[in-house]
Amino acid sequence: MRVCRQIDAEGTGYLEHAMEEMNFSARTHDRILKVARTLADLGGSPEIRSNDVLEAIQFRSLDRKLFS
Repeated sequence: MRVCRQIDAEGTGYLEHAMEEMNFSARTHDRILKVARTLADLGGSPEIRSNDVLEAIQFRSLDRKLFS
C-alpha cells in the first residue's frame, strides 16, 4: 500500500484557496486530500495532481449543497 501524499504546487494552491473561500474545516481538508489521493491512484499517478484536487473539491461542494 502506497502512503505517498505528494501534491503539486498548483494543487496545494487550489486547496488553500478553497479552504479560505468556502470555509472548509480541517476535517474537510483531510477528506479532500483522501479523495484526491484516490483519484490520483485511479488515474495511475504517483502524486496528487491539481485536477485531482479540483475534482475532490467539487465533490465536497456538491455534498455541501445536497446535505445542507
